[in-house]
Amino acid sequence: MTDTKLRKILSRVDKPSRYCGGELNTPKMKDDAELDFLLCFPDIYEVAMSNLGIKILYGILNNRPDTNCESAYAPWSDMAAVLREENEPLFSSETRRPMNEFDIIGFSMQYELSYTGMLYMLELGRVKLLSRERGEGDPIVMAGGPCVVNPLPLADFVDLFSIGDGENTLDELASLYVENKRLGGSRSDFLKKASLIDGVYVPSVGKNGVRRAVIPDLDSAYFPTAAQVPNIEAVHNRAVLEIFRGCTRGCRFCQAGFIYRPVRERSVDTIVKYSKELIDNCGFDEISLSSLSTCDYPDLRGLLKELKPLTDSRRVTIALPSTRVDSFEAEFVEQSRKGSLTFAPEAGTQRLRDVINKNVTEENIFTSMRNAFGKGYASVKLYFMIGLPTETDEDLLAIADLAGRIKQIYRECGSNKKRLTITVSASTFVPKPFTPFQWERQISREEIRHKQELLKSALGKIRVNFNYHNSDMSILEAAFARGDERLGAVLLSAYKKGCVFDSWGEFFDADKWKSAFDECGVSPEEFTREYSEDETLAWSFVDVGVDEEYFKKERAKSRAGETTPDCRGNCRLCGLQKSRKDAFKNSCALHSKRSLPGKC
Repeated sequence: MTDTKLRKILSRVDKPSRYCGGELNTPKMKDDAELDFLLCFPDIYEVAMSNLGIKILYGILNNRPDTNCESAYAPWSDMAAVLREENEPLFSSETRRPMNEFDIIGFSMQYELSYTGMLYMLELGRVKLLSRERGEGDPIVMAGGPCVVNPLPLADFVDLFSIGDGENTLDELASLYVENKRLGGSRSDFLKKASLIDGVYVPSVGKNGVRRAVIPDLDSAYFPTAAQVPNIEAVHNRAVLEIFRGCTRGCRFCQAGFIYRPVRERSVDTIVKYSKELIDNCGFDEISLSSLSTCDYPDLRGLLKELKPLTDSRRVTIALPSTRVDSFEAEFVEQSRKGSLTFAPEAGTQRLRDVINKNVTEENIFTSMRNAFGKGYASVKLYFMIGLPTETDEDLLAIADLAGRIKQIYRECGSNKKRLTITVSASTFVPKPFTPFQWERQISREEIRHKQELLKSALGKIRVNFNYHNSDMSILEAAFARGDERLGAVLLSAYKKGCVFDSWGEFFDADKWKSAFDECGVSPEEFTREYSEDETLAWSFVDVGVDEEYFKKERAKSRAGETTPDCRGNCRLCGLQKSRKDAFKNSCALHSKRSLPGKC
């Protein structure tokens, strides 16, 4: 696309900086690249630029001497309309190259409600939507990210899935593509060879069993310390540094806690080094120490002590993401910004927290609140779930009681003159694959709305802000999380009816989705129902490393109200220590000198 044409297009859309490219730290594209890769995020620019995963993959590919990696994001509706009117395809940010001219197009699928975004981008980029219709000369379409641990709902549209940690897999796939190209191999030759790589599922080859790919040592893994800086403010407008991957807590609802096992940590020295480089190269005034549970980093106290001189001298604040209330300590607050603290108790009663294995007590919660309020915090965000297995109205009303007691603690502290703000957010429980709750049912639309109204009324009496999710969105998320190949037709039908940006309230259209399900003779309730432990699950051909029997035992313990302690220091025999021992010879937490013994 010429500069003149681009200027004409951008003059007609809101936020043209989303599409003009030229971000700080954008690498120069090579003239002699043998692989042209387009990395896509099926949501808008501001959301994509907040995602660390695509920055890692973008850097890995562009560091290869034989590869150019460019990027594209889902254009807002005004931009899509102009592209169609001007008869222009969706293009890359870096060189404005049409999407359909790339060798491989890779999508990062982070949440189920972005699935129509992939079809939207492919159509705008003039790429055939159905993989069976693509042939020689068409791009290879691949997808990765946490959603594709169950790849079947997207199997009609994706040629190749990358399941698990993508760093080594993507590098290996790039090498394979270049080698196949040099040998004159066909598209099908590449796909057949790719299916032999750990973590790769190729639908056209079949379900031969796919083992999740895992990076054995995070400390030596690539990390982008000179990542692109967005042209406009992103959703999370700060530098992000992953300090460890995985979690040892074993919350029974949490898919990420199981599919990212084992825990792999970066050393304090590495984190400090990367922090300095991020600050120098990107210019952000805030750095977030990212992980599933940052306060569980074994030497967080030592890390913050090492970081403080650096961040103080550069006037950079340290942000700790959502923290567990049992691992929060007052001294950590002093190191970070005094904005709003975010905690996730998940359930209102101890009984229900034991069911989900949260291993958090009321005393943990109240102690954390006292510590935070004593250090000047006056804004707290609390995350809960509704519809958890065995939940009762009593459990829901206990959320309001908990919020009320937190208000009382704030008054008792007395040292802060600001008005306390408490925001309670309640998402609907979605049973996800590869968790002990993968067999559980999701509550019905009517039950969701009853629970939301009950909680809204109780919280309103104590003047607490309340946020909750659209019930139809939650049901759709569950259907696609646990769905099978039949959902491909539903997804295509919904997209053709105009569904896109489904995670955005102003775009989501429940009636169109209902029509699509009806048209295809499929019901969402087929996937939101309770599953029998004896039936074959759609995603069972994928091996994430954790035994199914372990999930069943954990589910039985949930029904008995029994908890499983954190596996730091004492392996709980989830199966990973057997199935993936070969992949972690010197770096698995079972063997690492830096990590606690027995953590897996």
